[in-house]
Amino acid sequence: MSLSRTPQVALLTTLVTAGVLSLASCGDGEGAKSEGGDRMRSVAGDLSPVPKRERQLPNELKGETLDGKQLDIADFKGKVVVINVWGSWCPPCRAEAPSFAKVAKDTKAKGAVFVGINTRDHSREPAIAFEKDYGVEYDSLYDPIGKLVLNGFPKGSLNPQAIPSTIALDRDGRIAARALRPLSGGDLRKMIDPLITEK
Repeated sequence: MSLSRTPQVALLTTLVTAGVLSLASCGDGEGAKSEGGDRMRSVAGDLSPVPKRERQLPNELKGETLDGKQLDIADFKGKVVVINVWGSWCPPCRAEAPSFAKVAKDTKAKGAVFVGINTRDHSREPAIAFEKDYGVEYDSLYDPIGKLVLNGFPKGSLNPQAIPSTIALDRDGRIAARALRPLSGGDLRKMIDPLITEK
């Protein structure tokens, strides 16, 4: 390799590594609700809504669920879709899971659908056990190497950049809001209630 290309290779390696770490990072759970019942820190400042005229459609988000069914998020057009990116190994994911399970049940009749994207679990068993332990009844796409997470959202859109991340799609299937932190039930409702009532 020539010396003139060495800085370019080093820069490329640094950028790729930073991107992988950003996506793969699972926060330390600071402020998250612990299983002991501590209060989850408000993350309202970390919620990113998108004005209606600027919303983009995601790329293809479909595949096999943890229980082996086929699921295509595009089939939920007409509903508000909440996409939660999670892993069973992630403490903040465990902290927010009970809130997600409850809000999913509470908003189903109002036209909201929850879908998980389970990532970096190298077998399905821990992820299935996670859903059972936390009462998560909605489907999760199985994405062990992060292909859906990386390719499912257009460049320049609000895409998931950490684990956990939550993306909300409006009733037209467009990306309407994102959170890059674990969410309490209250913060989750702040994110999706405006989309449920949106005209």
